[in-house]
Amino acid sequence: MPATVVYREENEKPDGSRYEMVAWQVPVSEDFPQGLNYSFQYVSADGDTLLRYDNAPYHLDVGRHHRHPPEGEITELGFTGLSDLIDDFQNEVDEIHERRTN
Repeated sequence: MPATVVYREENEKPDGSRYEMVAWQVPVSEDFPQGLNYSFQYVSADGDTLLRYDNAPYHLDVGRHHRHPPEGEITELGFTGLSDLIDDFQNEVDEIHERRTN
């Protein structure tokens, strides 16, 4: 079964920063036990990463679901489902944007 996009959203803020959120349904596997692969990224107008959420299987020491803040310390995310993850990411993007523009 090929990966199927189940969610996609992107937007640009007035300061030129932008975010993209993509989630795919994938076959259940050791790397993706929920059958979901996602990458949500928020970047500055210059392309610097301000925030990233993903479940790439490279940071299992931190947790399957994790966030990459600009400070660089990867931290675990609590995962209760895709819609909660979307809400959490959008709220954090809004908070970061607010801090950067005020």
